[in-house]
Amino acid sequence: MERSKKGVKEKKAKGAFIKGAITIAFGGFVAKIIGAVYRIPLTNLIGGRGIGLYQLVYPVYCLLLTVSATGIPSSIAKLTAEQVGKKQSTMPVLRTAMKLFLLIGLVGSVLMALVAPVLSKAQGSESVTSGYYALAPSVLLVSAISVFRGWFQGKNKMFPTALSEIVEQLVKVGFGLFFAYTFQNQIEKAVVFLLLSVSISELVALLVMWLLYRRTKNREKEEKDGGRVKTKRVLSLSIPVTFSAMLLPLSSLLDSVLVVRLLSAYSDNAVTLYGLFSGGAVTVVNLPVSVCYGIAAASIPAVATAKAKGEGVRKKLFFALGITVAVALPSALGLYAFSEFAVKTVYRNLSVDELGILVRLVKILSVSALLLSLVQTLSACLTAQGKPKLSALSMLIAVTVKTAVYTLLLRKSEISVFGVAYATNLCYLVAFLLDFMYNLIVSKTRKEKKANADGNRSGG
Repeated sequence: MERSKKGVKEKKAKGAFIKGAITIAFGGFVAKIIGAVYRIPLTNLIGGRGIGLYQLVYPVYCLLLTVSATGIPSSIAKLTAEQVGKKQSTMPVLRTAMKLFLLIGLVGSVLMALVAPVLSKAQGSESVTSGYYALAPSVLLVSAISVFRGWFQGKNKMFPTALSEIVEQLVKVGFGLFFAYTFQNQIEKAVVFLLLSVSISELVALLVMWLLYRRTKNREKEEKDGGRVKTKRVLSLSIPVTFSAMLLPLSSLLDSVLVVRLLSAYSDNAVTLYGLFSGGAVTVVNLPVSVCYGIAAASIPAVATAKAKGEGVRKKLFFALGITVAVALPSALGLYAFSEFAVKTVYRNLSVDELGILVRLVKILSVSALLLSLVQTLSACLTAQGKPKLSALSMLIAVTVKTAVYTLLLRKSEISVFGVAYATNLCYLVAFLLDFMYNLIVSKTRKEKKANADGNRSGG
């Protein structure tokens, strides 16, 4: 009887996990599809150079988006899930996190505006300085959105995140195409307004999250008060998670400077080549990764709850990895097999040479579709077990390896921009191996501690 109840409970838990993963995956997939389709008319309107200039500033937006998608929400989701498990109010977590990250976001917006002239000069394109100014408000807006998303995810409510992602993309595409069409003969001005459309989209997404929060607060009855949640506790978990999430977009920001300069040594179209890599190939490859993010997000409350109850964490870990492989592996194989068809369909107006380069880049990076999907799931499991620093460490090592490798490869003109793709695959392979090892060590340690404790009790 006891075993039957346990089986039903596990079945319900798996069902809730899959439902949550599918909800966020659907939102992420739709958002990415909208973004990918957006590239077709956008490329037609502003051309290769416009896309290249846009991609010089875009890594900063990727930094914000990554923090919004996997950084702050992951830590807030864990803290919220713990409160839910104790049947205590989650409002202290929300209030403390919102005050903290609004302040951090405000400081970030000001800093971005201050460093804009220096950063654009370092990239060799001072015309994008105004683009950084247009994007600066997003730092504050994304911080607030992140807290709401984490709070909802910790309560196992994935719909708000999915809806806000879709709304965010629709608004960005609508305003972006309008600005691109209006200023298609003034490329630099068009790029600035395209980046402004990103800030507008984040403002609308924040409004959506606030309305959903008000609706939830009015309809739900919180459990007993869980007391005050200390800022120090939020920071102790959020800082390593956010740092880990920021490493890849920070790496992309560094790439936007180093790659263009290294390619410029033997190519007069370095900006275009970098645009094909970061704006073309990476965009296509990130589609399956965004779908698998739903699995990572659903892993946090599942693993955190299992840890709190002393249940098998490793079982949850392998279940999440199995689903990730089931989704990401066919996607990676599909990207490799149909890369030419996908590229020619999406980027029809590129030249024959540019299409050839992009196809090859997608084929090489198809490996990353699987590896990065696995990395984000493993990172989420480490966060849920209270070990986000290990995930940050593995990503720091991986990014360092990537930068060192492509710095050597790009010096050879026969390898050219493809060296960045090879280095990216190696980066995710290193991160995967390290994260997998850390997860096995952490889960095994907890299991052994429990076994030893049981043995001591029986021996006594």
